Amino acid sequence: MAAPAVRRRGTAPVAKASSRAAPVEAAVHFRIECADLHAHLFAVTLTVDAPAAQQRVSLPVWIPGSYLVREFSRNLQGLSARQGRRRPALQQLDKHSWQVDCAAGQPLVLRYEVCAYDNSVRTAWLDADRGFFNGTSLCLQVEGHTHAPHAIDIVAPTLAKGAAAWTCATALQAVKADKHGFGRYRAADYDELADSPVEMGAFWSAEFEACGVPHRFVVAGAPASFDGERLIADTRAICETTMRFWHGTKVAAANKRAADRPPFDRYVFMLNAVDDGYGGLEHRHSTALICTRRDLPQQSARKQPEGYTTLMGLISHEYFHAWNVKRLRPAEFARYDYARENYTHLLWLFEGFTSYYDDLLLRRAGRIDDATYLKLVNKTINQVQQTPGRHVQSIADASFDAWIKYYRQDEQTPNGTVSYYTKGALVAMCFDLTLRNEGRGTLDDVMRLLWTRSGGGPIDEADVASALAHVGGRSYADEIARWVHSTDELPLSDLLRAHGVAALDDPAQRAQALGLRVAESGGSVQVKVVLRGGAAERAGMAANDEWLGIELPAARGRAAQGWRLGKLDDLALYLGEHKKVTALVARDRRLLRLPLSLPTDVTTWRLFAQDPARLAKWLA
Repeated sequence: MAAPAVRRRGTAPVAKASSRAAPVEAAVHFRIECADLHAHLFAVTLTVDAPAAQQRVSLPVWIPGSYLVREFSRNLQGLSARQGRRRPALQQLDKHSWQVDCAAGQPLVLRYEVCAYDNSVRTAWLDADRGFFNGTSLCLQVEGHTHAPHAIDIVAPTLAKGAAAWTCATALQAVKADKHGFGRYRAADYDELADSPVEMGAFWSAEFEACGVPHRFVVAGAPASFDGERLIADTRAICETTMRFWHGTKVAAANKRAADRPPFDRYVFMLNAVDDGYGGLEHRHSTALICTRRDLPQQSARKQPEGYTTLMGLISHEYFHAWNVKRLRPAEFARYDYARENYTHLLWLFEGFTSYYDDLLLRRAGRIDDATYLKLVNKTINQVQQTPGRHVQSIADASFDAWIKYYRQDEQTPNGTVSYYTKGALVAMCFDLTLRNEGRGTLDDVMRLLWTRSGGGPIDEADVASALAHVGGRSYADEIARWVHSTDELPLSDLLRAHGVAALDDPAQRAQALGLRVAESGGSVQVKVVLRGGAAERAGMAANDEWLGIELPAARGRAAQGWRLGKLDDLALYLGEHKKVTALVARDRRLLRLPLSLPTDVTTWRLFAQDPARLAKWLA
């Protein structure tokens, strides 16, 4: 396939109206303007063609894919209403909804502003260099019209003289847009509008095809060293490998059989490169990503940054979500309720299994080798092993509690819960390796069966159990009970060994051995987390302590000594053969002397390929 045309900053392909049948006229119209770049204000005009007599509107309190009530309405200001020459009364009903005392059937116009200063993938951002928003942050829901077509006009900002022209990128269907992508777009309903983020700015942009489907990748904030051709080549390989995973080797956009076609006819990657940040949020036709600039591929580099592998894994993860969670999804998510938490016990499947396949598909796409893949698996295993909360909460319960635990992490989070991402990935690996051991199929077959049986729609745990039994030829109820609904340890060592991978016990790093997570800055050691059951907890250390130093008892003719700690690694210099010391810590401006016994038996795993031939059968 020919190399993609890499477009220069500030340019974009001409946005054309859909070639499909003429769209139904929208009943709800939004006009989005950049009211003040320096004040970070979007101006929104909402027109409802045929409102109810007491029309209610509301702004979502959360965004699907990020399970936390974020109260987006806190950024909304200056809401006003007009109906012809009349200004109907507005009444706020609660934290995120309003009622308009308007006449039924006559066009209603609402105007308001939204402060956009959250430089993440979840909300909205606007300054003189870049604009970004999700519909959940800017667009009010109109009660009674959420299933109707929505139109949105995105207006190009007025820029300072000499500033580079802005371009607009979104996966929404263009109705009438200019060469820079600004203009009118259409959504089938509010859900599609809410699920289609918009990126604006003088960004880098490129287009490519994967299995005949048009894709676009835009990058904001890229430095001059950025290697766009490398990013596109790797992303195309990831996309095509993922499509073939779900639809087989015959997958193509033009195929007549729905089973051989991807579930979308376009896809947009939006990457914001910043000094410090990482994350992504999935959507049906696009994804919003954030990474550090240092993790981007670099031109003429002999070796790409280690963080670039992490970025490729993020791209793979969010793209896999276009199937697994955006379409194949928990039954509880069949229809989103934007006004409150939407609970499910199945995030271990939709996030955890996606976390298993994101790196595995990098290996299958030839973007990493076996050693790199095992290193990534090794990291995941050690992360779970160093989380005492795995003995406290199952991943099914952790999924349900995501709203109050995973997305509200504090100093006790590792002790009270487990990540459904990391342990969920290991559960997926255990199912995959078990199925492969028994010779009836693989987890790939289970995922594809779930897709075809559900028609790419909502499922529940019974569907998962049924698909496992169909592929494996027996019930996996016992494994589901032990691995998903209990806190039992996973049989990782035996399953990995059966597939050519052995594990050695390596001495843990100092913080891990002590049961600590610390931050070091300016010659200070700040305790951030004290892990349950560790040496630091037994000594009486607590989160937010400052570890000042240690006192050593007299020994072998030496007087007692005290040492100031500038970093945790200083312990190796000062301890010698001492196994018991006094830790000097500051807590709430009090100085404490804590007896600390230094452990010698804390280990971590180090995986290696013991039988490359057997390993290849798994990873190929």
